[in-house]
Amino acid sequence: MAEPTPRRNEPRLRPAPLLFEPAEVAADPEHFFDLESIDDPAALLARATELTLAFQAAADRAVEFQALAAAQLADPRRFDRLTAADIGARAEWTEDYAKKMVEFGRDLMRGSVEGREHVDPV
Repeated sequence: MAEPTPRRNEPRLRPAPLLFEPAEVAADPEHFFDLESIDDPAALLARATELTLAFQAAADRAVEFQALAAAQLADPRRFDRLTAADIGARAEWTEDYAKKMVEFGRDLMRGSVEGREHVDPV
């Protein structure tokens, strides 16, 4: 499982850059971030590991933004607030998972998640 995303007081490690792939190259199913052109297995392992970490970090960060958005959409102060069922339907989650994401987002907004060893809304 991916390492938890650093919080406000911790410096963020910068994962390997996700290089832009031109549309004609990305259309080739054998092409993936130019990994197929690396002949040295050590270099291939290093670059593939960098990409794995970058994708994991991006996914972790995206989940945090999903949780923040869910919490904002469920905010009882909003006249147009959504129910957990509505949020779940929009994000293709179950209602129970949407409730957990709303609470996770509220924790993030309060800053109460910072001290946790691992952050997972489930």
